[in-house]
Amino acid sequence: MTTVHLGMPAFPAAAREAVRDGVLRANLRHATHTIRDKRARAVAELADWDRLRAAGAAVKDHTLRHLDRYLLQLEEAVTAAGGTVHWAVDADEANRIVTDLVRATGEREVVKVKSMATQEIGLNEALEAAGITAYETDLAELIVQLGHDRPSHILVPAIHRNRAEIRDVFRAEMGRWGRPAPAGLGDDPRELAEAARLHLREKFLRAKVAVSGANFMVAETGTMVVLESEGNGRMCLTLPETLISVVGIEKVVPTFRDLEIFLQTLPRSSTAERMNPYTTMWTGLGPSRGADGDGPSAFHLVLLDNGRTDTLADEIGRQALRCIRCSACLNVCPVYERAGGHAYGSVYPGPIGAVLSPQLRGTGSEIDASLPYASTLCGACYEVCPVAIDIPEILVHLRERIAQGGPVTRDGIRVRIRPAHGHTAERAAMRAARLLLDRPAALRAGERLLARARRLAPRRLPGPGRAWTDTRDLPDVPAESFRDWWTRERGPRK
Repeated sequence: MTTVHLGMPAFPAAAREAVRDGVLRANLRHATHTIRDKRARAVAELADWDRLRAAGAAVKDHTLRHLDRYLLQLEEAVTAAGGTVHWAVDADEANRIVTDLVRATGEREVVKVKSMATQEIGLNEALEAAGITAYETDLAELIVQLGHDRPSHILVPAIHRNRAEIRDVFRAEMGRWGRPAPAGLGDDPRELAEAARLHLREKFLRAKVAVSGANFMVAETGTMVVLESEGNGRMCLTLPETLISVVGIEKVVPTFRDLEIFLQTLPRSSTAERMNPYTTMWTGLGPSRGADGDGPSAFHLVLLDNGRTDTLADEIGRQALRCIRCSACLNVCPVYERAGGHAYGSVYPGPIGAVLSPQLRGTGSEIDASLPYASTLCGACYEVCPVAIDIPEILVHLRERIAQGGPVTRDGIRVRIRPAHGHTAERAAMRAARLLLDRPAALRAGERLLARARRLAPRRLPGPGRAWTDTRDLPDVPAESFRDWWTRERGPRK
């Protein structure tokens, strides 16, 4: 199971609190609009973007259909290059493997590359419980860690913070974790970046063990690929003696040539850059395979399942495993822009989190049962996705599962789940709609009756519908139905 933050309410309650925070909303609005506008310009430069998008989706779908074969090929290639592969069925096993590997080195500190997978399994907390301190080295992750906070965005975890807040966090907390912030630190981005650089440099030079994730794994060569924008990740991947990478099994691609697609689409969709500033690749024993002391002398790859094979068993939901974690869907989502990432109760916020978390964790908890409803179904997320994940389709699919129950795969076993609590009215409405739509004569009569009673239509809805009409006007009922209009204009069907 993936981590659910203790005490997290269901999405509607958490979002209700978030939208009342004016500073949070201003921070999110400014950041998401800036990123998505830059992304749109970067994508528009490529005349073949649609073909790249389709190619990326095709590679991912092919890989998922043959995942067993490519993972075994990857294991063989990594092992042949001097690395060691470990398989983790869930978060507990992955945390146990990493903890034991760090303990075996005798070290009590690790530096970390930004990694969604390690956040998903709660690795930092597991290491802390074992007496091992994990230091985040990505600038945004450092801000989150120093602020005793939680990430709120896939690409920019501290997107909910402004410069003044970051300055205050650095002043108050840096000294407790290592080198303190410079005296008189201001909120200029260059000053903040320099303070982080000085603080982290000591960690890089002292650390003997590093923990990373990977954006991609190449099955044919056993190559790990990490894309980042700061260079801190490269310091983690090259300086320590031992490197441990925790990677979801869906991150594998068949061949080195397949990277050509994603090295074009990921930077433009995430940071709106034509080329990623730092792309680090290593095969086996680190970037230089341990030669002449350059690069780690021990490499361990932990392949993480943690609900992914269960997700793979769902013909509709499995397309979420195409995700390359670009975060483009978050930046265009009107719900995320207003509620922020913390309301999702997961390290995967926004539209992709609304479809991925309930599949990885199941829909048994109140918050996971609420996530597929955290959307307007506007489709903007699908339009920007560089691997064409039809997020609205998956959202509707998961809503049906939550409201109706039905067969799902859990821990590799096919089971039937019961409908979630609180969806009785929804099920009744869908049954009534099905009865009506199955009877064309009744539907036609209802349409005509509604058209004739249009002057009696309320301006506001009663009961639960009142919240909707508090800020929206009900559409006017047309004078005639589409069916009657068609008959009048085109004549009756023959």
